[in-house]
Amino acid sequence: MRKHFAFVALALCLGAGFSAYRGGAAAQADPRQKAYATEPDWNDPQRLIPLNYQQARGKRLFYQYCVWCHADATPAGPSNRANLNPVPPLLNDGAALNGKSDEFLLEITTLGGSAMGKSAMMPPYGRTLTREEIQALIAFARAIAQPPYQPPAPR
Repeated sequence: MRKHFAFVALALCLGAGFSAYRGGAAAQADPRQKAYATEPDWNDPQRLIPLNYQQARGKRLFYQYCVWCHADATPAGPSNRANLNPVPPLLNDGAALNGKSDEFLLEITTLGGSAMGKSAMMPPYGRTLTREEIQALIAFARAIAQPPYQPPAPR
């Protein structure tokens, strides 16, 4: 009886493994496994957003330069966002940022708010960050946007 039970258990295990190998439901890859990094969804910390290399680079830059004004919390505690007037949008605020083109976001980050007719509280980062670094920041913003960012359709 024990031999029969052990054989059945082994067959079930092997069958499950073979099913996963063939592409069964168990083999469906979690997109986070292929991700370079992840970011917790700011609205649902249980959900992790997978990031590619460029987005992960943007995340690192965001937490170094932008978190103080474009997030409610920082690794060190509360941000300075509530003390600013006007209050800058959260980086994941898709309602505020999804309608802005990548070129606009690149220019406002490079030139600062006053150069773009926005708040002078937004400093220019064009001499601090390279164009590629600013593009990585934009990629990170697009990745974490809520509602999710939908790129414009090609013309």
